Amino acid sequence: MNAAERRQKILNILQMENQPISASRLAAELSVSRQIIVGDVALLRAAGESIYATPRGYVCEAEEKRKEKEYVRRIACSHSADRMELELDTIVDNGCTVMDVIVEHPVYGEITGPLQLSNRYDIRRFIEKVRDSSAQPLSALTEGIHLHTIACPDEAAYTRVCSDLRKLGLLLEE
Repeated sequence: MNAAERRQKILNILQMENQPISASRLAAELSVSRQIIVGDVALLRAAGESIYATPRGYVCEAEEKRKEKEYVRRIACSHSADRMELELDTIVDNGCTVMDVIVEHPVYGEITGPLQLSNRYDIRRFIEKVRDSSAQPLSALTEGIHLHTIACPDEAAYTRVCSDLRKLGLLLEE
């Protein structure tokens, strides 16, 4: 298979999966190195494909999936790192997906970290990865203030998320 065929195969695999797929898994499946996969994904992204690199691997939302999640909104939150899990659980427990986290850095401007967290299992794995790596969440750069892009099944789910986060003192409002 040539490079163009391999990139098309990567795109097809990502569009068919509901969960992130690691570069190592794609490399094993396509009998190439992990670095080849990383380069192929970079070329696909440069060509306009909606492929996101998450802490658990690559995801690509197929057109049908994007249509299912048309109610996409941003919420502003503020809290310490020890409340991160509570915040994320609150969002997914209301049926929404945490697509990313965004902070505004004084030097670099807007920094976005893709997350794609849809359930408590995803959140546990993410929290464990943060703890195991001794990494600080992006919100540590902004004293806890950050945005999340969330995909909700409908406006009612979005309203529930905001209400629950407000009750917990996690929603940043005027």
